[in-house]
Amino acid sequence: MSRRRRAVKRTASPDPRYNSTLVTGLVNMIMRKGKKSVAQRIVYGAFERVSEKLEKGDPVDLLLGALENARPKIEVKSRRVGGATYQVPVEIAYERQQGLAFRWMVNAAQSRKGTPMREALADEIIDAYNNTGSVVKKKEETHRMAQANRAFAHLRW
Repeated sequence: MSRRRRAVKRTASPDPRYNSTLVTGLVNMIMRKGKKSVAQRIVYGAFERVSEKLEKGDPVDLLLGALENARPKIEVKSRRVGGATYQVPVEIAYERQQGLAFRWMVNAAQSRKGTPMREALADEIIDAYNNTGSVVKKKEETHRMAQANRAFAHLRW
């Protein structure tokens, strides 16, 4: 962590096909070793598959709906007080909520072995949109953990 000044938050440029910074965030999360065109092919293929399966409008709106169901609102952070470590529930900033949801979605898609990444990602987006699947389960688990430790909320810093 720098002692000089706060780092400036850089905004991502919108993606070429959907003109959305949200899609750019997903592409950047999927990208490995700087291969952005490969990541874009995966995301765009997943979007086509999602719009075919759900037969609804814009895939970006479907992604927004999936993110709304997958975003955690609170999480627990470890806080050391007098030799004991407590799990203190804290609210999460919007950017972190989105980053966690994207990360969980990508990791869940990668853990689906035996299917191509675009199909696995499409299935994860559909599951999150329908409020089912491993990403929503992980969000509920995070909320449950924070709810169980709300007695330590006074230790927030």
